[in-house]
Amino acid sequence: MNEKFELELREFLRELVSVAAAAAVPYFRSGLSYENKSVERYDPVTIADRDTEEAIRRSIISRYPQHGVTGEEFPPLNPDAPFQWVVDPIDGTKAFLSGLPTWATLIALCDENGPILGLMSQPIVGEYFIGGFGTSERFGDNGCSKLHTSDVVQMTDASVFATSLDMFSPELELPKFNALSGSARMTGFGVDSYAYCMLAAGYIDVVAEAGLGFYDIAALVPIVEMAGGVITDWAGLPIREGGTVVAAANAKLHEVVLATLNS
Repeated sequence: MNEKFELELREFLRELVSVAAAAAVPYFRSGLSYENKSVERYDPVTIADRDTEEAIRRSIISRYPQHGVTGEEFPPLNPDAPFQWVVDPIDGTKAFLSGLPTWATLIALCDENGPILGLMSQPIVGEYFIGGFGTSERFGDNGCSKLHTSDVVQMTDASVFATSLDMFSPELELPKFNALSGSARMTGFGVDSYAYCMLAAGYIDVVAEAGLGFYDIAALVPIVEMAGGVITDWAGLPIREGGTVVAAANAKLHEVVLATLNS
């Protein structure tokens, strides 16, 4: 991929920030109704999720008709295309319905090796994050700033975040997460994809989660990696699908985290 095409793709992601915001923001704090996608747990979906994904899909296919699109709410388009866009229109629908500005739109571009470019956008706060092609950046009221993870290498100095405890299976994953949490300086919950971006920005040191879809994490991989972090599944393997995910600020801390999770 040449530098001109890389720049074009990054600029297209910035266009999608406005597309997603125009679709999602009018629904925020509007008293939306929802459907529950699961019979076993609370997993809401709203018209905001669907309208936002449709708007993003239209923009992608209009610009790159030869590319594929996979999203949370609708079937894949062009699933055999070498470039695949992965869309989570509103990551954190529970937060969206609760009126909390911790939800985000996540958009990734993947090639045959996995995610290569990622966007996390939060239009209420007024900032977005783009990672890929050698850099990870935050865009906001103060312009653009480069992201870099922390240099924490010990769990006793580290902060650990996850969306919620109920994402972990009680028999297998929860004891492992509790061991990790118990070794940390502090543990926090409830900020969804924001935790990964704050890790990329150097404010959080570890994020450990489970039960994720690929659309939940694909966009965050380049943001974390291009800021200096390491992100894998709990076995230390590259992220190629959903499931368990652990992100750490650097390679040394990542080794410690994996040892703790798998001890």
